[in-house]
Amino acid sequence: MLYDFGARVVNVFLTINGSKAKVYGKENLPKDEGYIVACTHNGYIDILNLGLSVYPRQIHFMAKKQLFDIKVLGWLIKKLNAFPVDRENPGPSVIKIPRQLLKEGKIVGIFPSGTRTTKNAELKQGAITIAQLTKSKIVPAAYIGPKNIKEVIKRQKGYLIYGKPFTVPAGKEARDEYTAFLEKELQRLTEELKRTTNGK
Repeated sequence: MLYDFGARVVNVFLTINGSKAKVYGKENLPKDEGYIVACTHNGYIDILNLGLSVYPRQIHFMAKKQLFDIKVLGWLIKKLNAFPVDRENPGPSVIKIPRQLLKEGKIVGIFPSGTRTTKNAELKQGAITIAQLTKSKIVPAAYIGPKNIKEVIKRQKGYLIYGKPFTVPAGKEARDEYTAFLEKELQRLTEELKRTTNGK
């Protein structure tokens, strides 16, 4: 399977370059169930390191649908378990696909970046809404390290930290409350990772 082959190749490449992420808090990951991982996002190397950190389990990443319109890239990311979401006009698929994946005990990856923008706020609320409707655990995560191949070749080190999983009670108030909580957790984990890796 392409995902397994890709994981092995990426593992060797990042390990040789010293950019494979050192992982903290891995004990927080649920073992035998589906869950959502919501991670900060600043490039594409964080996607690779996030995938490697849970392998041999596979992550099904939510990606903007425009990427699937690019012929070779669209084919590739589909083979690597990404599924499309229309962020401009979100429809039932925003919930339908991840709901089915979680029901099957799979991991869904969402990148609601830690910066404060309207789009990222919507992504955070989307992650919380999916967790709420599916009654699935959501695991916050933060990444610091190389953003692209150029930085990997420069041998920049990568670091990844997982926070404690949480569930979201029913109701709009809970959805708003936990969206804000996720925002704070992503910021807190990023700061904790910076302190932990200071000087490394």
